[in-house]
Amino acid sequence: MADHQAVEQHTLPPNPEKATLEGRNKYLGFWFFLGGETVLFGSLFGTYLGLRDGVVDGPGPSDLFHLDLVFIMTMILLTSSLTSVFAVINMKRGNYKGLLMWMWATVLLGVAFLGFEIYEFYEYYHLGLGFTTSAFASSFYTLVGTHGAHVAFGVSWITVLLIRYRKSGLTLTNAPKFYTAVLYWHFIDVVWVFIFTVVYLLGIGG
Repeated sequence: MADHQAVEQHTLPPNPEKATLEGRNKYLGFWFFLGGETVLFGSLFGTYLGLRDGVVDGPGPSDLFHLDLVFIMTMILLTSSLTSVFAVINMKRGNYKGLLMWMWATVLLGVAFLGFEIYEFYEYYHLGLGFTTSAFASSFYTLVGTHGAHVAFGVSWITVLLIRYRKSGLTLTNAPKFYTAVLYWHFIDVVWVFIFTVVYLLGIGG
């Protein structure tokens, strides 16, 4: 079995994630999925922009947001996007250990990001920003919380792949799965860049 896997990995094509019809179908289908996700986040951004001035008597963006904390979160998530790129590079080179190492690094950075986001929400809550405090609060928690849920899902997805295929080596079966997971991770990173700009920078700048 081990010899068969070694031969299979040695003879893999340069782009194993798209070498089979199944792999190409996964790739194409995933773009349709991301299209739906784009519509979802577009709706949440539009809702937030329409409600962000509705603070009533509660705290507003300028009272809550700290650019230093959000900057750290942004750097963590952007770094995780870079580590996922290194994972794909190693996959295309047939370096399975390198793929696993960089994917685990991506997972750890994702967990760190979630830790900071939980701390952020905890701090805001104790400063008086509950989910129903104002229209701004509801739209903020819904948008940023939905993104956080996507990060948690991405972390779980990659972790399951890493555990399931930890000893299998790189194959034409698991290569498309790792590749689509990385595409998903890039998507949530891009969404965070928009959140950083639209929610935090505009909120701090007024």
